[in-house]
Amino acid sequence: MNYITEIKKLKEEKNAVILAHCYQNIEVDEVADFVGDSLYLSQMAAKTDADIIVFAGVYFMAQTAKILNPAKKVILPNINAGCDMADMINLQQLREFKSKHPNIPTVCYINSTAEVKAECDICCTSSNAVKIVKSLNAPEVLFLPDKNLGRWVEKQLGNVKVITYNGYCPIHDQFEPSGIEKTKSQHPKALVLAHPECPESFVDLADYVGSTTGIMNFVKNSNEKQFIIATEKGVLDRLKRDYPSKEFFDINATPSICQSMKLNTITDIYNALKTEQPEIQVNKEIADKAIKCINRMLEVSQ
Repeated sequence: MNYITEIKKLKEEKNAVILAHCYQNIEVDEVADFVGDSLYLSQMAAKTDADIIVFAGVYFMAQTAKILNPAKKVILPNINAGCDMADMINLQQLREFKSKHPNIPTVCYINSTAEVKAECDICCTSSNAVKIVKSLNAPEVLFLPDKNLGRWVEKQLGNVKVITYNGYCPIHDQFEPSGIEKTKSQHPKALVLAHPECPESFVDLADYVGSTTGIMNFVKNSNEKQFIIATEKGVLDRLKRDYPSKEFFDINATPSICQSMKLNTITDIYNALKTEQPEIQVNKEIADKAIKCINRMLEVSQ
C-alpha cells in the first residue's frame, strides 16, 4: 500500500486537513497541508474550514486545535505524543505559583495543558513571546512553564520583570556554551542559530536567537553559507532539504531529538484518518476559559 497516496485520498473524501509541526519526521511533510511552528499552526487551526483536523504534533497542540474548533473532530495520530515541559506544571502547581505572586498577569507558553491555559491571562509561543509580554503593559508578569524563554523575553524587553516558573524543555536545556566553542572550532565561519528555550548562558553566545520559523527565515534571508543549528533535529532536516547549497551542522555530535515529536508516523496518520481515532476531547468548561487565553494571543499576533 502507498500510504501517502491513500492519505491524500482520505483527506479529500473526509474534508480533512493535516497540520504538522517542524519537529515531526520529515516524511510527514509529504502529506501535510501546513507545516510550521506552534503560532503558525494555531493560526491555521483557527482558520480552517475542514471537518477533521489531524494534528501531527504533540498532545497540547491537538488540545489547542480542539479548543479553537469545538465542533470539529481533532485527531492526534499517536496518543502517546506528549510534552515533558507541559507536564512540568499542573493546575495545582499553577495556582500555588500564582498565590505566591498575587495580582500579576500570567502568561503561559503554548507548551501547556488546556487546564493551565484556562487559568492564565494570555498564551504565547516562542515566535511572539516578546510581543505578548509587551502587550500587557505591566511592570511584572508571571511566565510559565519555560524559565529559559521567560528569561530571554525579560532580557529583550529590559523594562519588565519576568517571574518564571522552574520548567524547561529537556531537549533545549541540555545545550551548553562549551558546545558552541567546540562546534565553532570545527566550523569557524558558521553562524550559531539558537532557540530561546536554550539556557541564557547559551543564547548569549548565539549569532541569532528565534523560534523554529525565525531560524528558518534567518537562513532563507542570509547570504552566509554555514550554520550551526541549536534546536530539535526536525528543523535541521528541513533546512538541509530546503537549502542544499548551504551547510548545516548540529550543535552536538548526537542529534537533538524530541522522541515524543517523532512518534507520529505516516502509518499512524493513515490509520488516524481511516478510523478517525484517537480523537481529542476537551472539557467544555475548561475549553470556554482556555479559548479566551488563546484568542487573546491570536488577536495580539495579527
